[in-house]
Order: sequence, then C-alpha cells, then structure tokens
Amino acid sequence: MQTLIALEIETQTLTFDLADPQMTLMHRAGLAGLYMTLRQLDRENQNFQHNSQIPLQWNLDQRSITLSWQGKALDTLKWLFEQSFQLQGDMISLRGLDAKQMPPQYLAIAHQGILGTLLQHNSTHKSIGVQTKIYYEDEESYPIIIRYKALKSYVYQEFAENLCDKNGNLSTKPISIAGWLNLGAAVRHTAFSSDTSFQEPAHLALILLFAPVACCYFVLRSRLREQRAQYALVIPEIRNLEKYARYRISLRNRAFKEFFASSLGDAGLQFLTMAEKLAKDYDIPACQVITMGTVAWSTQQKTRTDLYLVNIGEASKVLQNYRVSRECLQDRIIARDKEENSFIAISLARELIADNLARGKPWHAELSNKITSSDLFEKLNYEREGLNQMIQSKKIEWSKEERLFVKAFHEALRNTYGQQSERTKEDEKIRLDKVNQKFRTKLMRCKNRNSVREFVMDFWARAGRLPTVQDNWEEFMRLMTDDWKAARDLALLALVSYKGRDNSGYNGSTTQESEDSEVSSQIEHEPKTAPIPKGFTNVDFDEEED
Repeated sequence: MQTLIALEIETQTLTFDLADPQMTLMHRAGLAGLYMTLRQLDRENQNFQHNSQIPLQWNLDQRSITLSWQGKALDTLKWLFEQSFQLQGDMISLRGLDAKQMPPQYLAIAHQGILGTLLQHNSTHKSIGVQTKIYYEDEESYPIIIRYKALKSYVYQEFAENLCDKNGNLSTKPISIAGWLNLGAAVRHTAFSSDTSFQEPAHLALILLFAPVACCYFVLRSRLREQRAQYALVIPEIRNLEKYARYRISLRNRAFKEFFASSLGDAGLQFLTMAEKLAKDYDIPACQVITMGTVAWSTQQKTRTDLYLVNIGEASKVLQNYRVSRECLQDRIIARDKEENSFIAISLARELIADNLARGKPWHAELSNKITSSDLFEKLNYEREGLNQMIQSKKIEWSKEERLFVKAFHEALRNTYGQQSERTKEDEKIRLDKVNQKFRTKLMRCKNRNSVREFVMDFWARAGRLPTVQDNWEEFMRLMTDDWKAARDLALLALVSYKGRDNSGYNGSTTQESEDSEVSSQIEHEPKTAPIPKGFTNVDFDEEED
C-alpha cells in the first residue's frame, strides 16, 4: 500500500513601497507602471485573481503593491510580462495604458517615444522595417502621416530569465543593468565590464521594467539647437499611485500636436499642465525631463543630451504664465503645397519662455542672450502677433514696472516709425527692417549698466514726447540701475512684439488710435499668416532601418 504525501508549495511574497529609500524617480515611475498594469488586468476581468490558472496574486494600495505567488518565480514573471508587454500589430502595446482602446495616433506616440529614448539601440528590439500609416483625429482635421519602425519583438517581453537564478527563483544577487532599463546606467569601461557595470537587486530591476508605462513621451523639435528630431522622456515624481494612474490615463484625450515640444522645459511644463486639472491636483509636484538626440561623436544612435528637473511645487505664477504662452504661441500646422504633406511648426518664443519658467526665471529673461543672430531674430518676428497678445493679456503675471517699460518702448517705436515714414516719398512704401536691425544691433552691444541706460535714453529722446516715460521716469531709472539685463531683455521684447495699429495700449491706455492707424498703414514688414490649405500633417520621426 502506497502512502500519498501532499507537499505544500511555499507562497512567496514581494512588497514594494514608494517610501523605499533605494528607489529613485525612475523606480517610483516603474512602481506606478506596475500599479497601472495590474489595475488594468483587474478592470478587464473582475475575477482575474480568483482564476486558479493565474500564477500571480496582488494587492494594490495608494503607496504600495504586494505580489504573491507559488512555485517558480520564472513561470510567474513570464506570465506577467506576457500580459504586460505586447504588440498591437507591429507597435508596442502596453497593457497598463489600455493600449487596445487608445486612438492609433497616440499609440504611435508611445511607440516612437519608447524607441526614441529607452529602446533606441537596435539590440533591444527586432524590427521588420519602416512602415507608414495615415490617421485622422476627426473628420475636419488634417490627415496625420506617421512613419515608424515596425517591430516583431522587444526586450521587455523576454527579460524574465535575467531576473531569476538557474533554479527559476528570483535572484538574490544583483544583476547588471543596461541603459535601456535605466537611462544613464552604462558600463564605465568595456575592458572591465563585469566590475564597472551598473547593478541593481532583482526586485528593483523588475520595477524598472514597468517605468515606460508611467512615463510620458514628447517629440522634441528645438529651434535653438537645430538638431534632428529628438525625443523627450518625462519621468514624473509620484507620491500617490492611484492618483497618478488617473492623471496618466487622462492625457490620452489631448490633441496629437500637444505631444510635440520645443525644449525640455516646454515638455515638462506641458506634461504638468496638459490635463483639465493640473498635475499638482493629483499630487504630482515635479517631473524629470530627459532629452535624447544625436551628438557629433555618436551620430548612429540617439544619446542623452540633457536632463532637467521641472519642480513647480506651489508656484501658480509659473503655471499661469505657461498656460498663457500656450494659448498665445500655439504650434501651427504648415502646408508645404497642395501635393506634399505638411509639418508641425514649433514656437520659438514659447521655447524661450518655457525654459525660463522651468528654471524659475521671469518669462522674458535672457531674451537678448538667446537671440544672437539675424536668423533667430527673423524667426522670432514671425510670432509678433502672439507675443503682442501675451504682453497685453491680463492673465500674464509680471510686475507693473516691467509692463510699463515695454509700453514706453512701444510708444517710442510708434513715433520712430512715424518719423521714418515722413522722410520717404508720399507713394513709396517704407521698409523698416533696417530700423529694427539697427535697434537690435545697438541693443546687443550693450554689455553693462551704463551702455544700456545710454541706449534707452538716447532712443527715447529721439522718439519725441512719450507720456509713459514722463509718468514713470523714476521707476524706469531704478529698473535700469538695479537690473540692466532685464531692461535689455524687455527692450528686445518690445521690439519683437510691436504691432502698430493693433497695439492700442495696455489696461485702458489712451493711445490715439488715429495716430496708430496712420503709421501702421505704411508698415509692410510685419509678417502675416496665410490661410493654410487642406493638406497633410507629416509626422516624420526620422526613424530608419539601420
């Protein structure tokens, strides 16, 4: 007679907590990604955890996650990764983002964002070539043409064995971490890779795998850096897993072009303000932005080119000014011609403003330091109308002294243009480009307090009677004495935002409209935006099969 012995399989438990001191910003994002994934599995099947064939059980809390399983960890992790990291056709599909319900153009943004940042190296995925698809956001919108690298697999799907030992249990030894798992983690010296590689405990490496679910991605096109298409990876600072999951899912309702940014500051602030409620309402006070692009010493792949922490805390002024800049300086869809598709033109002015706000500086700071060439000055001139709307907006928060200083320069510019027009022939259309370039050149030569004050006083004196200067003389002298760089920036801001006829004053100013009209009718140098014909929006991510 045989005796049957029942062997009880030991239950293994693993708990993660946001308060773990070993966790970085990337780890906490990974924990949020795991939370979103498990919650989505619960949502799709309320009885998911009660299925005896499911090898994993979990408990979700606002700040922690507990996983439990029986048997080998390898089998459990293979099942989890199979459920979490999938392909929808030939694009990356993340279960935690409910990718099957995502509009296809947003699926493409996540796909390209991951390939352009974390998985930019060819060894991390298997490609089947470059594909092209056309999408429509709505019936009246431009067709969106997306060229992307099609995949048949990627490294997240097959990483379970790396986390386990030979017996199939979760490894108790640290494992080597590559840059695709944690950006910046790289071997310091290839000749001593085993000794200089970056290592993590297996359970923390497991968390890092889910960071792409919680992170957000932006196509980055800078006017100042003049590099090829880049990508910005936004890593949020997460304090509450449940609140962040709701915020991240809400971003899927935003317009496609809102996932294009001009700089790392623009990407970070856009991420923190793009939902109906601000990110801080979901207990997300900050985010880290990592930009990826090509550099001279490594043109074959995209490299981490910059990193910045955008921390707004309770700075409502920063968020308010940024939202005004988004309203006044919007990205535009530019049609090439009737046959060719179009492209999204990023605002240069908003790039300057967003970087200032992200660094806690006044929104108009360092304008004269950044606009150092005629080409950049000309590009900024194309946004004259938006800049004019911004400085006249009652929503923008800046000092009364700064506002009046710009107003005084507008009065001086109006008088100067009027004097110039009187010197021309009656039927000849004047061109004021040279006047503006002369103004900018002299201003750029001002390198100290005395030269700025000399330039401003000379320009105002030649312009004639200026009521705003007469009423605020002491305040203006104090501004030029205490912060001459700010005075120089404000003078340049006044030049690139002056509109003439439409510039009828600030907050109830009594500027004579007839005088504005007389001068403005002769000004032909200001660019006008032509109506955009029906065309295509081309989103070329510069992805080519290597």
